[in-house]
Amino acid sequence: MHRTNTATATASAPQETGPPSTSPSSGPDAALSATAGRSVLAGAFALLNALHREEHAGVTSLASACGLPKTTAYRLLDQLVDLGAVERSAGHYRIGPGMFRLGHGWQPHPGLRSAVQRPLRRLAATTGTTVALAVLHEGQTLIIDWTTPADQPFPLPDGRQIWPWYTASGKLLAAWADPRLPLGPLPRTWPADAVRIREQGAAYDREEVLEGVCCAAVPVRAADGTPVAALSVLTDPDHRLERLADTARRAAAAITAGLGRRR
Repeated sequence: MHRTNTATATASAPQETGPPSTSPSSGPDAALSATAGRSVLAGAFALLNALHREEHAGVTSLASACGLPKTTAYRLLDQLVDLGAVERSAGHYRIGPGMFRLGHGWQPHPGLRSAVQRPLRRLAATTGTTVALAVLHEGQTLIIDWTTPADQPFPLPDGRQIWPWYTASGKLLAAWADPRLPLGPLPRTWPADAVRIREQGAAYDREEVLEGVCCAAVPVRAADGTPVAALSVLTDPDHRLERLADTARRAAAAITAGLGRRR
């Protein structure tokens, strides 16, 4: 039996109740035009992003975070509530189940989520470790799925999904990425490191990101051989990462074969 999970950070905000007061001239058109050129969609996504950061917040703090008039923020939030993208409780807002469903439908390559499920579970059972699938997105490592044996907790704090690019998975994908990809300051050894990663077909993190957590990552490739994601095994410093990488390569090959069947 395995557990799979995703998570978002949470934070609190001051209590607010009821809609903000409006003047007679502040109808829907007047409120939305007050975004000073910002489109309605941009305002809605700004509010969703703010809720992703704050999780449970009132309209005043959300409007301030997004640079929106309070009346505009309230009207947009009201529409998002109607659509199921946002939930409202006691004057506070949080991400709704509609966004949860949409978010779990995202994948960086067609068929990847379905192709990865069985190999992911098998790899976790074989190694007795947590196994994760990650992509490199906007210069950060984004964990899009993970599986861990039922008797072990997920080794990353709070099931955190976004990490710096220099995780094992991030380094692996960066080695094949466009060199213009914005990653921030690179170590002087990076050109040689990238060559070695491509030659070995694996990248390692030996407590570089989180104390007590080591990781081996191998590429998951599309049918044409292009790396589309990284399959990683997370463990403690006592394990031999090279041996885990060999086991992970077999699972990655099964995923690649599954993607090929879906063409």
